[in-house]
Amino acid sequence: MLLIHYLCIFFFAINKDVTINNKNMGYVANIEKETLENNNFRKVLFTAKYSQLVVMHLNPNEDIGEETHTLDQFIRVEAGEGITILDGAETSISDGSAIVIPAGTKHNIKNTSQTEPMKLYTIYSPPEHRDGTIHATKADAIADIEDHYVG
Repeated sequence: MLLIHYLCIFFFAINKDVTINNKNMGYVANIEKETLENNNFRKVLFTAKYSQLVVMHLNPNEDIGEETHTLDQFIRVEAGEGITILDGAETSISDGSAIVIPAGTKHNIKNTSQTEPMKLYTIYSPPEHRDGTIHATKADAIADIEDHYVG
């Protein structure tokens, strides 16, 4: 039975158009495709006990909003260009950039393009948002006062 379980994971891992989203097995998907096809400001793809995978879409000239977490965060840009600000230090970012944000770091991500969206995914450790959260816009995210993970 366990062998079948692992064979299924292997099959889905090599087939880039198939997604596994199972609390007991984990999450396997083509993250580039998921990120590039996402048009929501924030969409939680998977939440585990100690981490969470989220895709984001920033409209031209939009930012995530300055924030500081009590958790660690990893961000990877899949499309677009902008800046990251970590404790006041600005750095240019674009497709392929990775940002690691330790807990307690004041940070923001800004899309500096006038015409193109920025697409990124982020991993929070531990989770930050309610499982299954989808915010179509930044305004929706700001208005959702109950959007915090309770494990």
